[in-house]
Amino acid sequence: MTKSLDLFALLAYCGLIYWLSAQPSLPLPEVFNFQDKALHFGAYFVMAVLSWRAFRHLETTGRNLAIVSFAFCSLYGLTDEWHQSYVAGRNASVGDWMADSLGAGAAAALLLRITLK
Repeated sequence: MTKSLDLFALLAYCGLIYWLSAQPSLPLPEVFNFQDKALHFGAYFVMAVLSWRAFRHLETTGRNLAIVSFAFCSLYGLTDEWHQSYVAGRNASVGDWMADSLGAGAAAALLLRITLK
């Protein structure tokens, strides 16, 4: 049961990211500089935690799990930026993809460190 819930949580979260990316704009007030990068970092940090939980049922070593989780999230972030390039009012950004990848990498590194203790 946990395996199915973990996979469902990841897929639902990916669906939410896709839906948000399909919106012409998001009604968020800008509170600080580079807020969008912080939001990307946080969103993909969460995605990496969810992917770690979903993929842990397939991978046995922490190192492989960290690599697979990071790669999945980074690739999803790349495809999400490509998707946004086709949405009116949105554009693709290498900076956003880098923030996505950094957030995923931070989560994977943290989870790897926690599991190695």
